[in-house]
Amino acid sequence: MHRLIAGLCAVASACLFGCVSRQDFTASTETHASHREYKADIWRTSDGVPHIRAYDWAGLGYGVGYSQAQDDLCSLADSFVTWRGERSAYFGGEARASAPSSYGQPRNLDSDFFFRMMADDAAVSHYKSAQPAKLRELIDGYASGYDRYVDEMHAARHPGAHAQCASAPWLGHISSDDVYRRLIALSLAGGAARFVEGIANAAPPGAKEATSKNTQRVSMDVGGHAGIGSNALAFGGKVTDDGRSMLFGNPHWFWSGPDRFYQTQLTIPGQLDVAGVSFLAVPVVVIGFNGDIAWTHTVSSARRFGVFQLTLSKDDPTRYEYDGHEERMEPVHLTVQVRDDAGGATHPVTRTLYRSRFGPLVDLSSMAPQLAWTGQQAFALHDINADNARAFANFLAWNQAKSLDDFVSIQKQYAAMPWVNTFAIGRNDPRVWFADIGAVPNAPDALVAACTTPLGRAFDAKVPGVPFFDGSRSACSWTVGEHNPLQADALPAARMPNLLNTDYVGNFNGSYWLTNPRTPLTGFDRVTGATGAEQSLRTRLGHALAAQLIDDPRHVTRDALEDTVLDSSSMSERLFRQPLLDSVCKVGSVSRAVQVKQKGGASVTVDLSESCRVLRAWNGKGSVDARGANLWDQFWRRASDIPDAQLYTEPFDPKRPLATPAGLKPDNPALAQALASASLALTNNGFALNSARGDVLYALDHDTKISLYGGCDTEGYFTVECPLHDLNKQGLVLDRDAHGNSYMQVVRFGDDGPQADTLLAHSESDDPASPHYRDGTRRYARQAWSRFTFTAQEIEASPGVTKTVIDSSGR
Repeated sequence: MHRLIAGLCAVASACLFGCVSRQDFTASTETHASHREYKADIWRTSDGVPHIRAYDWAGLGYGVGYSQAQDDLCSLADSFVTWRGERSAYFGGEARASAPSSYGQPRNLDSDFFFRMMADDAAVSHYKSAQPAKLRELIDGYASGYDRYVDEMHAARHPGAHAQCASAPWLGHISSDDVYRRLIALSLAGGAARFVEGIANAAPPGAKEATSKNTQRVSMDVGGHAGIGSNALAFGGKVTDDGRSMLFGNPHWFWSGPDRFYQTQLTIPGQLDVAGVSFLAVPVVVIGFNGDIAWTHTVSSARRFGVFQLTLSKDDPTRYEYDGHEERMEPVHLTVQVRDDAGGATHPVTRTLYRSRFGPLVDLSSMAPQLAWTGQQAFALHDINADNARAFANFLAWNQAKSLDDFVSIQKQYAAMPWVNTFAIGRNDPRVWFADIGAVPNAPDALVAACTTPLGRAFDAKVPGVPFFDGSRSACSWTVGEHNPLQADALPAARMPNLLNTDYVGNFNGSYWLTNPRTPLTGFDRVTGATGAEQSLRTRLGHALAAQLIDDPRHVTRDALEDTVLDSSSMSERLFRQPLLDSVCKVGSVSRAVQVKQKGGASVTVDLSESCRVLRAWNGKGSVDARGANLWDQFWRRASDIPDAQLYTEPFDPKRPLATPAGLKPDNPALAQALASASLALTNNGFALNSARGDVLYALDHDTKISLYGGCDTEGYFTVECPLHDLNKQGLVLDRDAHGNSYMQVVRFGDDGPQADTLLAHSESDDPASPHYRDGTRRYARQAWSRFTFTAQEIEASPGVTKTVIDSSGR
C-alpha cells in the first residue's frame, strides 16, 4: 500500500505539471549533485549484459550511467548534443545525424531550433518537478556515472576505446538536465517529433528570420518510417502447455543511434530487481520482467497530437481570435551557433518562433499549400505528451510491480504511456493483459463532428483520426466533457481500449481492434485508432501464427513459440506467390518478354523465364539460404504500389479482415512489369536472380559479413530486419540506418521465478573495439536464444562473469 500511495503522489505531482503556466518557472541550469557519494557493483556476464547492484537509487543510476557510457559512449555524447540543440555548432547547420531516431534525421539547424523550443529550461523544470524522488535520484546518479566514464576517457584510462569520439570536442560532461531533455525528446516521438522542420520553420508571412524552407515529408509513423514498431503476443493459461501465461516481445526498432535498446538488470536488494531493456540515457527498464511480472510494448495507432486552426487578426498575423477577442502569440527568440564549413568558426543564426495557447505554431505547407501560415490563418500543434511527465515514473512503478493486478492498476492510475500499447503477464496468473491506455487527446467523436474545420476534413483524408479543430472557440477545447483527473485535456483511462483474458492477445502495429480476433474491441472514439479498416500483411501473419500455435494439439510451448517468431516467412508470399505463378508465370503463356523503361528513358527487354523458375523453386522463406526471397521482395515492393482495385481479385471486406484482400487479377500487365523491374533491380546491382537471402541482407562486423534473415514490413515479414535505404550494389546492409528485430524476449514464470530467453540483435555496444560490438548479432544470426541469468547466485556463478566496483569516493 505504501508504494501505491507513493505512486499516487507522483501522479498528483504530474497533474500539477500540466496545470501551471510556463512563466511560473525560472530557467534551471542545475547539475547533478556531484558532491554526494555514489557506489555500484557491475557484474557483466559473458554476453556483455551488465547486472547492476546498488544500495540506493542514486548509486543504481550511477551504475547505469557508467555502464551505458562504457558500451555506447559515442552515440550518447552525440545525442546529448542533439537534445541540447547544439548540433550546428559542432557539425554544421545543413548536415544531418548519421543515424535515424524517433525524431527522424532533420537538418541540424532545424533540429537545434526544435529542441531549443520544445525542451527549453522551463520545460525541464516542469518535467523535473513532477518526478518522484526515486527517479530524480536515479537521474542524478546517471549523470554522475556517465561523467565518471568521460573523465576516465580523458585520462586515457581506456586506450583504443570509442575512437570515433574519444578526442571529439563534443565529448564532455552532462548534467541531470540533459537526461530530462532526453526524456522529453522520447515523449514527443508520437507527436511534435513528426514535425521537427515544420515547428523549426514556422514563421508569419514576410518574416526574415527563417533561413530554411520546410520540405519535410511528414509521416505519422513513429520514427518516420512504416515498420518501425513491434510485434507482441501473450498467451494465457487456457492455451499453453503448462497452464501458465507466456509473453513474447519483439520491438522492431533502431539498431544504432540515440534510441537503440540497452539490455541490463537493475537491483537494489529488497526494493528492486528488474531486467530487460532501456533506451540510451534512460535509467529505468522500459520492456522486461521482474520476479512477478513481464511486459512489452508495440507502437500504438492512437493519435497523440492534434492541430488547431487559428483565425488571424486582419492587422497582425501573430494575433488570433479566441471567443470573440484577440490573443497575441508568444514570440520565442532563439539563437543557434552554426559552424562554418571553412575554418570551423561559428556564427549565430536567429529565428523567432511562436507559441499559442494550444502549443507551438507549425508550418504544414509541405503537406499541402493550403496549410501554409498566411495573413488569414495559421496552425498550432498540440502534442498531448508535452504536458505528460508521468511516463517514466510509470515505468519505475512497473519495475517494482508485484502482480498482474498491481501492474494493471498502475497503468490505469498513471494513464501515461506516450505512444505505445502494453502487454503483460503475471506469475501464477493464467491471464494476459493488453491495453492502449496512455496519453491520448480528449477528442471524442461528438467533439470531432462539432469542431473539425473544412481544412480539417481534407486533412483527415490524408491523416485519419487526428483532431483538426477550430481554434477560435473554447467550445472546441480538448478539455470539454468528461475530464481526466491527471491531465485535463487527455482521454480518461476508462475510455481507452483494454482486454484481459486467458486466450491470447496480439498486436503488430495495427489498431486495438483485432487484439484478439475472436473478441474484437469496438465502441471507442476514433482518435484511439481505426476499426473496420484494412490490416497490414504483418498483422494478418501475426494472427495466423498465433492460431497455428494455439491449434497445435500440444498447445503453445516455449520452444514452438521461439521457433515460430524467427521463422522468417512472409505474408505477401503466403497469399500472392501462387497467384503470380498461375498468371504471369503460367506454363505455356504466349510471351515472357516484357519491355521496361529505365530511368534515362531507354527501354530494355526482360525475359521472365528465369525469374519465374526462381520463384517456383523458392522455399517461401526469408531464411539465410533461401533463394527467391530477394527477387520476391523487389517484386512485391513494386506490385504493392498498384491500386488495390487493379491488384486484387477480392477487395478488403471488414467482415473478413484477416482474409482480405485476396488474389491477384490475372490479366493485369502491371504485374509482369513489376516482376521485370524487380529482376532488373537485382541484376543491375550485381546480384543473381537466385541469390541467397544472406548474400544481400547482412550486417557488418568490421569487414566480415553476418548473413541475416527476415525482411521488411512492406512484404509482410513477421521477422523484420530492414535498412531504410533501397537495394544498391552493396545489397541491404544493416548498418547505420537499420531497424527491425532488436531486443526479443520470451518470458514465462516457474516456481522459482522468471524463465526468460532473450536476444539482442544489434548487440550491446556500438564501439567496434568492444568484444560486445557484434557478438549479440552473431547469436541472433544463429537464432541462439540465451537463457537470462536473473538471480544473484546464477550471475555470480556464470562462466566468464566479471565484476567492477565503481565508487565516487575513490575507495
